[in-house]
Amino acid sequence: MTYQEEFITFMVRSGVLTFGDFTTKSGRKTPYFINTGNYKTGAQAARLGDYYAACLQEHLPADTTALFGPAYKGIPLAVSAAASLYRNYGRDLPYCFNRKEVKDHGEGGFMVGYQPQAGDVIAIVEDVVTAGTAVRESIALFQKVAPVKISSLFVSVDRMERGSGSCSTLDELRQEYGIAVHPIVTVRDIIDFLYERPIDGKVYIDHAMKERMEAYLRQYGAEQ
Repeated sequence: MTYQEEFITFMVRSGVLTFGDFTTKSGRKTPYFINTGNYKTGAQAARLGDYYAACLQEHLPADTTALFGPAYKGIPLAVSAAASLYRNYGRDLPYCFNRKEVKDHGEGGFMVGYQPQAGDVIAIVEDVVTAGTAVRESIALFQKVAPVKISSLFVSVDRMERGSGSCSTLDELRQEYGIAVHPIVTVRDIIDFLYERPIDGKVYIDHAMKERMEAYLRQYGAEQ
């Protein structure tokens, strides 16, 4: 089993990837939902870091100097990914994350952890990008911190949905900022792997659910 297939199984067992009737923030009715807030144990954090680290090891540019996790959900992702990247692959990269409110005492500033320097090459570690707001805010934030290059973005799942135009939000970020975007898996990977495949005795994507997911992608999916 590939690490991507293991990751899909892990999301199902963790209650992060669920199927039913949901509404996204943008008001779209969706038959599946990904809630990374359901990761809540040390074991889950360790394994999640392993999956991100595998993706980072495969795609991270060699000149990357730090990982960044946007507050709030990106914080544990960046920390666990950095730990697993070192433990599993011997690559020790500093990490940082932002404060939602600027600290006006002590050391002050926007950033916690590594303090980015001019010329740094940063990889953003996020959960699921929908509208790309957190990523755009992160890019704007770094303009106030130091002249760095945001080279890449790593996310758990690419929902393959349209952004504000006909292409996906991830493609919009690629085009707007020249960022290389790497999901651990796509929704197409999820459909292909889970279709009629039981996880702990239960089939999550049967023919009916597959049809609902395909219909959703036909309605809201990005142009390929």
